[in-house]
Amino acid sequence: MNLISKEFIRNIAPQLDLLNTLGGGVAQAQVRIDKREKGVIIRVALPSVNPQNFHVVLNESTLTVYAEFRHEPDDKLAAPLFSRTLSLPAGLNVSRIDAVFEGAELLVRIPYAANGESREIDIRQR
Repeated sequence: MNLISKEFIRNIAPQLDLLNTLGGGVAQAQVRIDKREKGVIIRVALPSVNPQNFHVVLNESTLTVYAEFRHEPDDKLAAPLFSRTLSLPAGLNVSRIDAVFEGAELLVRIPYAANGESREIDIRQR
């Protein structure tokens, strides 16, 4: 005898996950920062989260990576799954940041700024 149908479980599971998140539960993401020869790679692994749920926001020298859950893509209500804010050090070329989802990881790549190259600064008169 089957008291709970599989369809009921499929329909209720996203709501339970959303309620857990709204109640304070968050997913534990793995964040790793790798310094490479050409720049920095920020790796974010959050199992079972759809790549479309990730967002990367740059505000001056602050980078925020977060993921959210929406039951339907056009829902106005979004529950936060993960958020990490990083202060970026000087020496990175923030105008060339790119992000790609590879395998099960989000990779945010930030190249180093070209240093060691001198340039003359124009002096304006007022």
